[in-house]
Amino acid sequence: MNRRELMQLGVMAGGALAAKDVLARAVAAPSVVVAPGGQKGVVTPNGSTLPLKLINGVKVGHLVAHEFDHELAPGLNIKAWGYNNSTPGPTIEVTQGDRVRLYVTNRLPEATTVHWHGVILPNGMDGVSGLTQKPIEPGETFLYEFTFKDAGTFMYHPHFDEMTQMALGMNGMIVVHPKSPRGPRVDRDFVLMAHEWLIHPGAARPDPNAMADFNVLTFNSKAFPATAPLVMGVGERVRVRIGNLSPMDHHPIHLHGLSAELTWTDGGEVPSSARHPETTFLVPVGSVRVFEFVPREAGDWAMHCHMTHHVMNQMGHGFPVMVGADARRIDRRVQALVPCYMTMGQDGMGAMSAMNMKMPTNSIPMVGGKGPFASIDMGGMFTVLKVRAKPDQEDGSGWYEHPKGTVADVAPADRLRADGIDPDRQS
Repeated sequence: MNRRELMQLGVMAGGALAAKDVLARAVAAPSVVVAPGGQKGVVTPNGSTLPLKLINGVKVGHLVAHEFDHELAPGLNIKAWGYNNSTPGPTIEVTQGDRVRLYVTNRLPEATTVHWHGVILPNGMDGVSGLTQKPIEPGETFLYEFTFKDAGTFMYHPHFDEMTQMALGMNGMIVVHPKSPRGPRVDRDFVLMAHEWLIHPGAARPDPNAMADFNVLTFNSKAFPATAPLVMGVGERVRVRIGNLSPMDHHPIHLHGLSAELTWTDGGEVPSSARHPETTFLVPVGSVRVFEFVPREAGDWAMHCHMTHHVMNQMGHGFPVMVGADARRIDRRVQALVPCYMTMGQDGMGAMSAMNMKMPTNSIPMVGGKGPFASIDMGGMFTVLKVRAKPDQEDGSGWYEHPKGTVADVAPADRLRADGIDPDRQS
C-alpha cells in the first residue's frame, strides 16, 4: 500500500457512514397468473423479466451482452457488463415444457457465451466455450433453442472468461414454473441474485482479479440503502428464490421475525419429509436456494447476509486494531500532512453514522441508510421485508407504525427499582 492509498483510507475512515435519506421503493407484485394452477409471476426487485413472444409455439427472447453505467447505491456508479442494460440480466420466466429460442448478441469488446446453469438440455446448448460451442465473437448473434423439461430455479452466466465477465456483473436468474402446481400456492414470489464486487475508492470499474477483500456486496446488484424492500402481507405465503454467482463467497442469509423452510434448490424440489424450519439459509457459490414462509408479525424485518463484513459498504481492511487506542499523537502527526484527518474507531464504529464527513469521489465507505429511529448502520447485502396488513396499498417507502408500548426504549427509573435492577452495580 502506497502513501496516497493510506491517506485515502484514512479519509474513508473519517467519512465513514453518511446515511442516505431515501430508501429504494418496492415494485408491486404482479397479480397476473403466468402458469397453470394460478401460479403468479415472479418479482425481481430492482430488476425486470425478459419479454418473450410466442412464435409458432416457441417462446422467443433476445439477450444483448454489453457494457453500461450502473448505480450500485447512491454515490457509487460503475462500468458494468451485463444483459439488456441491467445486472443481473432480466429474469427468464417460463413454464415447464416450454420450448424457447433465445438469441444472444455480443456487444462486448471480447467473446462470450451463455451457460444455462442447472438446466438439463442438449449438450450443444450448454454454452461452454471451446467444449460445446464456438465463442460468440464481438458483433455476432448466436441462437440457443431448447425445451425446459424440469421445473425449478436456475441461473445463466458466461462460460468464456468467467473471471472477468461474471465479476463485472454478467449473470441472471431463470424461473421455470411447474406444469402442475406443487404444494400450497404462494401469494408472492421474489427473485434475488447475490453478488460481490471489489471496487477501489474512486474507481468506476470493479476489479475482476479479486480473490478476497470484496468490499461491495449486493442483492440484484444493489447495495443497501438502494435495495428495494420486499412488500408482503401478514398471513400470506411468500417464496424467496436466491441465487449466488459471487466469485468466491457463500452467503448465510438470515431472516428476522420469522422462520422458513427450504423447498427447492437448483437441483430440484426438496421432499416434504426433508424440510424443517430455519432462520438462516446458506447459499453456496454457484447454487440456488428457495425458501417459503408465512409471516405472522407485521413490521419492517431485516433480511441480510450474516457475514458481518458483507453488510458494510466498502469497508477498508488491513488496519491495526483501533478500539481502545489513544490516537491523539497519531492525529497530530498525520494532520501535518492532511489537516482534516481524524483517526476513528477508538470507541467502536457505530457513531460514524452521524458525522457526514467528506468521502472520496464515487465511493460509499460504510454508508448505510436512514431509518425511522436513527441511521441504519448497515449496507451491502441487506434488505427489508415489509410485512403489512394491507400490502397492496404499500409501495415500500414508508415505515411500519408500531402500536403504542411495543418499541424498546430507555428503561424508566421506577421500573428499574421495582424489578431490583441497579445499572450502576458492578456485575
